[in-house]
Amino acid sequence: MSRLSLLLTGALLPAALLAQNPELAGKLEGDTYVSATGEFKVPLPVLRELGGTITDTANVVTFTDSYNTHISIACFPQDALQRWELNTRGRRDYLLYFFTDFVLADFTRRFPGSTIESARFIPELMDGALVTYALLPGGSYFEPKDAALGPPANKVTAKRGTLLFVRNGHVFVLSTELAERATQRSTYQATSEKENAQLTGRLTELAGRLVFPGPKPRNP
Repeated sequence: MSRLSLLLTGALLPAALLAQNPELAGKLEGDTYVSATGEFKVPLPVLRELGGTITDTANVVTFTDSYNTHISIACFPQDALQRWELNTRGRRDYLLYFFTDFVLADFTRRFPGSTIESARFIPELMDGALVTYALLPGGSYFEPKDAALGPPANKVTAKRGTLLFVRNGHVFVLSTELAERATQRSTYQATSEKENAQLTGRLTELAGRLVFPGPKPRNP
């Protein structure tokens, strides 16, 4: 398994497991999270008062709460091969390749049967961003976690939206689950089009809250 795959898999671990290591690789500045590499910072999308937790590695941060939030932001530096793939494929096809070969591959290892439902390229967002919608059988973070009751008989097929773009020589992967599928269950009746619009709105809003460092000074 590649290093990128291992890092992406870590982003999908339940917060309860990641919380075994209470030390953050990044840091908090008031109500803002600053990534370990300094490649981005973002206002906290969860509240401690509502059970919000933050867990991270050098490249991935995950924000969760007990109600409807499960967000991960990954930031991977592009090596020479990834830069070549981008230049050769073009931005749209490169982002789809990255999602398929790394993100969806990890979804499938963790939740067999995971598939990409559809994808959409948004040229005006982040100089070209790809949003994907994936279905993960049994992959909901919001399934009941009462060990005494055991796993639910009818596990939800989770739907995750993922937004990918390239910035400052890094691939950004923003991902969130549509919690309503698990929290509302039998009363949930949204169409696929409405689900996609909800996920796209949430992801683009999150992307809009990211703050990136200014240009690095050139050597004299």
